[in-house]
Amino acid sequence: MASTANKPAPGKKTGSSRKRQNTHEGFLTHNRMYWAKLSGGLALALILLYIFVPLPGTHFGSSWLGYTLGTIGALMILWLTMLGMRKRAITPGRWSLKAWTSAHVYLGMLVTVVGTLHSGFYFGWNVHTLAWALMLLVVGSGIFGIYAYATLPRALSANRYDEEGAITEKQMIEALRSLDRQIHDAAQPLDAQAAVLVGQSLEQDPFGGTIWNRVTGNYPNCATRHAINELRALRASRQRTKDDLLGKIDAQLTRKESMLERLRQHLKLKSWLQAWLYIHVPVTFALIAALSAHVVSVFFYW
Repeated sequence: MASTANKPAPGKKTGSSRKRQNTHEGFLTHNRMYWAKLSGGLALALILLYIFVPLPGTHFGSSWLGYTLGTIGALMILWLTMLGMRKRAITPGRWSLKAWTSAHVYLGMLVTVVGTLHSGFYFGWNVHTLAWALMLLVVGSGIFGIYAYATLPRALSANRYDEEGAITEKQMIEALRSLDRQIHDAAQPLDAQAAVLVGQSLEQDPFGGTIWNRVTGNYPNCATRHAINELRALRASRQRTKDDLLGKIDAQLTRKESMLERLRQHLKLKSWLQAWLYIHVPVTFALIAALSAHVVSVFFYW
């Protein structure tokens, strides 16, 4: 008889099942939102300190509290920039990449409170306000990045599925090329007017357009859509033939337009998933430069 000594009690979760559950825990809720609670508590404490601690003269950065908050904020910003290097090392435990990312997000939000209190709400057209504004832009783009990673992968996955199953980006492109070959062969008997319209659809680069077209998914100069509308007008003005060649071309172009819309939606979602980094990373370097200028000007010229 097999021993039951090592079997878990009914309803009791094993260590492996607990481990699997922790694996699926997101960085925003990591460790029961430890970093969110810590950052929120620190933000509240700093705001109360700013309001109720009496300071000689002013709350501006020249006070002891201002210098303290400025030093803390600068060190936090430098630490936050280390996430890119931290991603190259994968370690478990308290300082796992997930924990580090969770701390990066919530401490990044906290630094806006620290920086604003450090300024004493005194803003002007100077390098000090520039550093503060760049800090807000970095944090704002980071928040958009969180939203993107929380929602867009699901939308990307949904866009890949239809009644025939999943399709990859490569398969979308191959399907477009296959449709173009079919349309090209079917359009050979067309008259010159209709052939020109079909040719415009075949010649247009599906990846063409501006960056704005890519990120919005809006292509007002789509040759395929134009060809469909014009061919339908021609078909309506002409007497129907037995083979109805224009009708067959119209059906094929409609299938192509549907695949184009799917591919363009795919590229749009990928662009949004990556575009925020093109703001977040360069502005972070600009922030460090402005922060350095701010520190130098304070200690050497004020």
